[in-house]
Formats: sequence, structure tokens, C-alpha cells
Amino acid sequence: MADQPASKTLEFAAVTGAHGLAGEVRLKLFGEGAEALSQIKNYTAKASGAAYTLKKVRNDGKGGAIARFAEVQNRNDAEKMRGTVLTAPRDVLPPLGEGEYYHTDLMGLDAFTDAGTRVGTVIAVENFGATDIIEIVREPAPEKGMKSFMVPLTKEAVLEWDETKLVIAADFAED
Repeated sequence: MADQPASKTLEFAAVTGAHGLAGEVRLKLFGEGAEALSQIKNYTAKASGAAYTLKKVRNDGKGGAIARFAEVQNRNDAEKMRGTVLTAPRDVLPPLGEGEYYHTDLMGLDAFTDAGTRVGTVIAVENFGATDIIEIVREPAPEKGMKSFMVPLTKEAVLEWDETKLVIAADFAED
């Protein structure tokens, strides 16, 4: 299970508004929380390309975060950031241990059975408590029946993947 190339750009958070008078911003997080966000110091605004340097970040107690960026000096600057999606390159994420993966590395992979039949594309990775589950959209989409199916991310179901494809046991691709 190989590492993904470093060229991907990932979205980490969106600015929802100003917080206080000193230039802090409220963030809607797209990942694991403020602790994970603090591991990365340099962000880019998705739409404008503006660079932002993270000075500090903390949980807001509501599932989001409060952040301060070096380039944001006051509430007016913070208000101008409303709606800004903060991105960073994939290669700034911490290295993975054996058997670990980032969900983003699976998204968009072509899915094949172990018999070599292409069944679709990975469109989501979910976790409802027991284990990660990948959702694969069937291609071509059937006229009747389910347009996508889910496969548990276990050794029995997902046999291997690399930067271009994911291989599942054929029994998990049945209608």
C-alpha cells in the first residue's frame, strides 16, 4: 500500500467569520480537529492564492476552531477572510506508519476486483464506528439497482491499493 504522490492539494478548513477584535477567525474544520490543524503552519487561500501563516489555533468547544494568522491584524482583516477555504499540499502531512493511510489517498482511485474487472471509482471513505468503509460508485451506472456500494476497509475485502487503483475481493462487488 504505497504512499500517494505529493502533488495533491487538500482542504483543511473554511473561515466562517471573525472572533473578537484582535484578528482571530472562526474555522469550520474538514479534518481531525484543531490539534491536527496546528501541525501545519502554512496555508493557502483556495480562491485567491493568498498565503497565511498559522500562529495559534484552539478548539472552540463546538466542533470548530479559533485561529490566529500572522497576516491578519484586526477584526476587519478577519472579516475579509469569511468564506476563505484554507488549503495545503498533501506532502505537509505527517508521515504514515505501517498500515496507515489518509482518506484522501483513496478518493478517486479506480476500483477493480481481484479478477481484474473494473467496478467503479472510490467516492467516499466513512467510519460509522467499527472500521473505515469505502464507497464505490459503479461505472457504468446500472439502470436499476444501487448506483454505488460500500466495502469495509479490511484485509479480507480490500486486498491492496496504490496511487492508481484499489483492488477488492470479487465477493464484495456483487449486486
